[in-house]
Amino acid sequence: MATIKEIAELAGVSRGTVDRVLNHRGFVKPETEKKVLEIAGLLHYEPNKAGMALAAQKKKFVIGVLLFGEGNPFFDAVIEGLQQKSEDLSIYGCTMLMRRIPFDLQAQLAAIDALRAEGIHGLLLSPYNAAEVQLKIDELWDAGIPCVTVNTDIPNSRRIAYVGSDYHKCGRVAANLLGLVGSGAIRLGVITGSHNILCHEERIFGFSDYIRENRLPVEIVDIRENGDDDYQSYDVVSAMLTGHPDIDALYFTAAGVFGGCRAIQNASLPKPPVVITFDAVPSTVEMLKAGVITATICQHPEEQGARSLALLVDYLLTNKLPEQPLLYMDLEIKIKESF
Repeated sequence: MATIKEIAELAGVSRGTVDRVLNHRGFVKPETEKKVLEIAGLLHYEPNKAGMALAAQKKKFVIGVLLFGEGNPFFDAVIEGLQQKSEDLSIYGCTMLMRRIPFDLQAQLAAIDALRAEGIHGLLLSPYNAAEVQLKIDELWDAGIPCVTVNTDIPNSRRIAYVGSDYHKCGRVAANLLGLVGSGAIRLGVITGSHNILCHEERIFGFSDYIRENRLPVEIVDIRENGDDDYQSYDVVSAMLTGHPDIDALYFTAAGVFGGCRAIQNASLPKPPVVITFDAVPSTVEMLKAGVITATICQHPEEQGARSLALLVDYLLTNKLPEQPLLYMDLEIKIKESF
């Protein structure tokens, strides 16, 4: 493995200059910086992990985590992944400040400001899809606080990476799945979490695009929000089924699945609808086993948490932007027999 001393000798500079270049401390001429980086690249230089750990422990990195839905089991699983990866990265002495908020723009803006005031060095964020949040992310970047978006994204912001699903693809997979398990003309009801959450909207757009492109006989008769809440979802689905008792299928783009499924169970319908959902949280698995849900599409929340934290810590340690700013999870379809 190449050393700082070897790079310095080849570049004809001091070890201190190489250290400043590799650790982005400035006060180096651009041509010297370019030369040092080229030599380090040719020698496949990698920072010493022990040295990186010592430096990180001195800096005492604090990472803010801001996720939706107190009690939302999907984000509970994301947090499990975060905590497991945090143990793996304990050598670097990082700590996390975790906050859970509802789908509310002002709540998210206030929470970002509060975390910044507490001195965070980086932020893991499931963003509300609004220009004000994009501006906050950009302001954090300008202040030297990098952000990684988790589970849902704001593509035009200055976040350093997004970790989650390709949600347009999720919608297309769901539509293809409905076409495989449904029969004849299908009247569909869509239950989404919030129109202000990009991933929820993209799941609808991807679904609609696939239907149109493949000329599937699917008519979307109603779209309603449930705020990712089971109680609200029960009321929303009950009202939808009352207004459209001839619905053949239901497509849940977010959480609140259990409450919606309870409404299906309690409704007087001529035939049970096909039900397509996302994720395999315990309550969804229960409804899948009961035959209420036809299939669910999983997106690995634990991995989302683990990989987002690893990316952010790596940037804080090296100041190198991720080679792949979009890290999409594999999609996995599960049915009753999967459990």
